[in-house]
Amino acid sequence: MSRVGKKPIAVPAGVKVNILADRIEFEGKKGRLASPLNEGITARAEGATLVFARKDDSKGQKALHGLCRALAANCIHGVSLGYQKQLEIVGVGYKAKLEKGNLELSLGYSKPVVYPVPADVEIIVEKPTLLTVRGIDKQRVGKVADDIHRFRKPDPYKLKGVRYVGEKLIKKERKAGVSGA
Repeated sequence: MSRVGKKPIAVPAGVKVNILADRIEFEGKKGRLASPLNEGITARAEGATLVFARKDDSKGQKALHGLCRALAANCIHGVSLGYQKQLEIVGVGYKAKLEKGNLELSLGYSKPVVYPVPADVEIIVEKPTLLTVRGIDKQRVGKVADDIHRFRKPDPYKLKGVRYVGEKLIKKERKAGVSGA
């Protein structure tokens, strides 16, 4: 049984839900999103909740049941509250600035890394070493944050690089037997 798929989704006030044959459209104060409805999965609105059902109990249908419900829940959360991820930049001389729709990152390379900010995502440079990525689509916010994170992943020896706020890092010791500075 898909435990995730069986849970009804509470639709907050101010969010409009439009159920079509192949997708569900959501509109809220933050914007508009659509969630796919796979074949064999149906959705219906019951008052202020959204309920999903599947045509049979095959393994594939159970998986799609939970997936469709989770994607719809993410859309509802996105159009009502939005999503955000925070990144911190750690290292001497490492910093970020926003210029003309481009994020310019100084990460210890010979030239700064220039990242064009997508139209559906907002990047805020709160401090030169603290970035916030905001948007209504959970997948897009995560993808943009991951793209920025990959420019300079945290080094396990010096702990320098771009990391998520709250990310736990374990510092490695240098190899024994290495001499010199």
